[in-house]
Amino acid sequence: MAAAPLEVADVFRHCGPAYRQTHAASLGRGQLRAMSAIERCRTAALGGHVEQCDSCGHQRITYNSCRHRTCPKCQSLARAQWLEDRQAELLHGVEYFHVVFTVPEPIAAIAYQNKTLLYDLLFHASAETLRTIAADPEHLGAEIGFISILHTWGQQLLHHPHVHCVVAGGGLAPDGEHWIACRPGFFLPVRVLSRLFRRLFLEQLHRAFRAGELHFYSQLEPLRDARAFAAYLAPARQAEWVVYAKPPFGGAHHVLDYLARYTHRVAISNNRLVSFSDGRVSFLWKDYQHGAAKKTMTVAADEFIRRFLLHVPPAGFQHIRHYGFLANRYRETKLAHCRQLLHQPPPSVEPPAPPADYRDQYQKLTGQSLRVCPCCGTGHMLVTDTFPVAAPSRARPPDTS
Repeated sequence: MAAAPLEVADVFRHCGPAYRQTHAASLGRGQLRAMSAIERCRTAALGGHVEQCDSCGHQRITYNSCRHRTCPKCQSLARAQWLEDRQAELLHGVEYFHVVFTVPEPIAAIAYQNKTLLYDLLFHASAETLRTIAADPEHLGAEIGFISILHTWGQQLLHHPHVHCVVAGGGLAPDGEHWIACRPGFFLPVRVLSRLFRRLFLEQLHRAFRAGELHFYSQLEPLRDARAFAAYLAPARQAEWVVYAKPPFGGAHHVLDYLARYTHRVAISNNRLVSFSDGRVSFLWKDYQHGAAKKTMTVAADEFIRRFLLHVPPAGFQHIRHYGFLANRYRETKLAHCRQLLHQPPPSVEPPAPPADYRDQYQKLTGQSLRVCPCCGTGHMLVTDTFPVAAPSRARPPDTS
């Protein structure tokens, strides 16, 4: 029988207990919850049920998922459901663009110690930049609509906060009476976006500092002094901030393909893991400075866990946000008006009835059936028994020898 594929959970189950003990003073509640969820995901600790084929009698045990948003195993169904909900928001025949806003490393260091505030600021500054430049008659002169998605990692799992924006290539005229399309293949000038983004972000950052909303620890503790803070940010005022605009998508279905890769992504997926032995983890990464060449990185298990936990979001933080004519409050009305101006029919109004359980939902969204027997291929797996969530225990770390 082939060995089970390596998972992030394997590293956490073997090394997590010792990591908690060693780093107890620096771990936040959200990080501890993420570790526990990943370790318990799809194990007897979360309960489950027994299924049996009604044809050949094959049995299998299915354990429940943790559904934590940082768990690599629990995103497919949530992603598929989210994408289905977005289908009705796409404007067919309209180009869509991908714009990325990134902050310099000194700002990222402040962001790590002030996650909620700085991540919010990154959303606000990038959104205001897009809306301001797009509304300028010299560029587009329209109200645009877009989705912003926060990622906080790079390929090596280091802290690298940036926002991906998927933007419709056009928008509503100021009078609301016609649709203004951007030039084919071109959305907005990147240099102009970069300069405004830098100014807006730094203005809001200084405002937060003056209001006493920023906190500094360890090596950044001297920044509590106003002059030290200003000196620290001085180079960032002169640097070119990275705003990257990719070529337009080929069509609406390409937009959804992109969103499927980016919306519910976690810091690292299980399929990037290469090996875990002797307390060291090897994983694949892409070196974008050398043509996206695939390389292997090996780090100590503790360092792997540390890097993974860098990207546990603050509790309740919304990492996907909608702006412009896609903003939640006006989305339905404004999208209907956009379609009217573009002479597009409205999407189907009546959604199908919700499936009976998660297996029907999974098949509906992914096209893969969990009901067909994996043994005979003809029978159906029926639930014959269930077992509850196990009581929490304080077991010693598992023996890895």
